[in-house]
Amino acid sequence: MTNQELFIIRHGETDFNRRSIVQGRGMDTDLNATGKAQADAFYKAYHHLPFEQIFISELRRTEQTVQPFIDQGLPVKKWAGLDEFNWGMFEGRSFGDFHHDYRNLVDSWCRGDYDARPPGGESPAEVALRQRAVIEALEKDTAQTILLCMHGRAMRLFLCQLLQRPFSDMDSFEHSNLSLYQLRFEAGLWKLLKANDTAHLSLL
Repeated sequence: MTNQELFIIRHGETDFNRRSIVQGRGMDTDLNATGKAQADAFYKAYHHLPFEQIFISELRRTEQTVQPFIDQGLPVKKWAGLDEFNWGMFEGRSFGDFHHDYRNLVDSWCRGDYDARPPGGESPAEVALRQRAVIEALEKDTAQTILLCMHGRAMRLFLCQLLQRPFSDMDSFEHSNLSLYQLRFEAGLWKLLKANDTAHLSLL
């Protein structure tokens, strides 16, 4: 997998994103009109690249985001390991409804308590464990250029694993809808080339 390039994008906007409502793994929402336009803009900017493989989560919003590439005939694999963080009882609610509980949870993670979880949800340690199957698949994949679409909080954990950073650093990986992280595998390590890049959205 030397010089393999990985393009990791967050899915396009949904109505829940627009309204600041928590989606999580249990909310299988669709892209809204803005999200579909973002997906088209990303395709226009990157369809010329020689993608050989697409990895997505099992949630519709990731498949809808890369649908233009799928229509192009590129093979796609769905991975439960790429599903969003399970926010449990917080899902379907506005962030403002539980801001204090959310901040306490994030503070726990920053202190290194990776087993802390929202009520009925997952911990970072549990999400990272299911992501390992995807990382192992990447290590074995012979494709040189892979497009991967996933979700915000899960993406932060995924990047920590790829870049060998502690999970307490996860919030340093900023993201927005249809933002891009580009990595290249060199000398046995993943190297970050682009972070939270949204230049392609100028094509909207």
